[in-house]
Amino acid sequence: MSALKFAIQMELDGERYYLEQAELNKDNNLRPVFVMLAGEERKHAEILQQYADESDYNLTESGAYTEFKNVFADLDDFSVEVKTTPEQLDGYRLALEKEREMVELYEKMLQEAKTDQDRELFGFLIKEEKKHYQIFSDIIEHLLKAEQWVEDAEFGLREEY
Repeated sequence: MSALKFAIQMELDGERYYLEQAELNKDNNLRPVFVMLAGEERKHAEILQQYADESDYNLTESGAYTEFKNVFADLDDFSVEVKTTPEQLDGYRLALEKEREMVELYEKMLQEAKTDQDRELFGFLIKEEKKHYQIFSDIIEHLLKAEQWVEDAEFGLREEY
């Protein structure tokens, strides 16, 4: 399987995974984040398929990270509504790892790119997947802080979040 076909399949697998996570998180604020990410992975797969077919495609940057930050602007609700389980946290860590793998794949494809158009496409995808990576990194950080937070003065100063 070529790197391009592999990348398309990984994007489609990502879409499927994020839709599953959206269903698992249907009762909390994470659902819209997963639905948004699923849509972005679908868009990336379509762009790659159009590239493979030598069709025209449009590289439109997402506002994923901005949208994510807006969803969680009120962190008090986040820590109360989302009751994380080890399986959920493992799922977010898996998503983080998959996003890292996608960045690495696109960086390799960028190094092998022969045209400016190829370099532009893979540079775009690297930037997009790094945004997704940051989203999961932030979700994990927020969940861990919610678990570790102790409301007692004897434990001293704590970092704001």
